[in-house]
Amino acid sequence: MKKPVILCALLALILSPSSPYAQDEETYLIIRADDIGSSHSANLACIKSYREGIARSVEVMPTCSWFPEAAKMLRENPGYDVGVHLTMTSEWDNVKWGPLTAAPSLVDENGYFFPKSRTAEGSTERTGFWDESASLEEVEAEVRAQIELAVNNIPQVSHVSDHMGWSRADPRLSEIVTRVAEEYELNIDLPALGVKGARWGATSSDDAETRIDKLVNMLNGLEPGLYLLIEHPGLNTPEMEGHGHGHEGYRNVHTHRDSVTEAFCSPRVKESIKAKGIRLVSYQEAWKTLKQD
Repeated sequence: MKKPVILCALLALILSPSSPYAQDEETYLIIRADDIGSSHSANLACIKSYREGIARSVEVMPTCSWFPEAAKMLRENPGYDVGVHLTMTSEWDNVKWGPLTAAPSLVDENGYFFPKSRTAEGSTERTGFWDESASLEEVEAEVRAQIELAVNNIPQVSHVSDHMGWSRADPRLSEIVTRVAEEYELNIDLPALGVKGARWGATSSDDAETRIDKLVNMLNGLEPGLYLLIEHPGLNTPEMEGHGHGHEGYRNVHTHRDSVTEAFCSPRVKESIKAKGIRLVSYQEAWKTLKQD
């Protein structure tokens, strides 16, 4: 059993006047690096974003082939707060993931997760994880298996989140995730703290310098409160480039995610955080600091 997640679907809730820090003058910022375990490049970039940069929480994908390396790296960096990035979709054309459990209603004819959370309306081919044939019992078993694999290999797991927002597809899915997270004591509830999404206006076509400029501008404009910024660090490597082959609209994944890593590790960004007096925190630190008993 583990410690104090809430679904990333709720991360953009507006700061409530009744939040625990409504009169607090401090600015708290969680930088969350997503998808460690999805590739070797992502593993290296997510660790770099912590050791040399501003990331304080990272989401691990237990269903992916690079999970063992990710788990080893995270054990070597015990201060890096970890969330279980519960996965029910497999979006890339050239890299595929499947369930840890026997889940025939959740996979395609090859045993892989479907690429989307829902099939597009009017489509004659199922491309989405959630439809009337999907079994809630299989979903819960898979959620438990992914959590178990993560907590058994990574001591500092503190919360859960959902990859590509799949739990928003049906209230019953959200209920499963919330209930199981509470059972494993991974129920960090950022919306209860009044978290707001930190939006920096970056696009996937931005180069590193443009992305750094936008991040610095966003940081300089933050007011007191708790903010969450989610991004996907990566490296400009042939492996990462291969993820984009055939993936229309995101063929530049290697340059995009490399620029995220550059921004997260930028001296200018770190100087702005220091000058602004922003307090970088993890999910767990925010929960312990701001939660009211």
